[in-house]
Amino acid sequence: MSSINSSLNLKNLYDIDDAQWLEETIKLLKNKEFNQLDWDNLIEELEDLGREKKNAVASLLEQVIRHLLFLHYWTIESDYNAVHWQGEIYNFRIQLKRKLTTNLRNYLDDELSSIYNDALGFVKIKTQNSVTFPSECPYCLEQLLDIEWLPKE
Repeated sequence: MSSINSSLNLKNLYDIDDAQWLEETIKLLKNKEFNQLDWDNLIEELEDLGREKKNAVASLLEQVIRHLLFLHYWTIESDYNAVHWQGEIYNFRIQLKRKLTTNLRNYLDDELSSIYNDALGFVKIKTQNSVTFPSECPYCLEQLLDIEWLPKE
């Protein structure tokens, strides 16, 4: 089978069975059969993978921020929820630690303000705007990622 036909067949396979397409693509890469690759879909999949990783760590960091804000500022609820919030903070930090690379850490640093704003919107709704939260993130990335750090009361 010519490389043009193989490439077209691989493109068709992508539309029919993306798991099989992935297996075939991996085989081609391992065998260094680059001329038979479905480059368009391979590039799209790699771009999606990068976005998924960024979205995953941003989501986890947003969860850390939400729970830190509750713990730090929602004092009326802290007697009942502080231990739960601390457990959630720990859990999300562990998950972040497992996923974080240097590039993803840099991404979080660059996006911290945006991630904070998303978390802020959530906690405002959850507290029915009864709590005054800082308009800018009161925590640095190192604090947010530090497994043991919690804000002082």
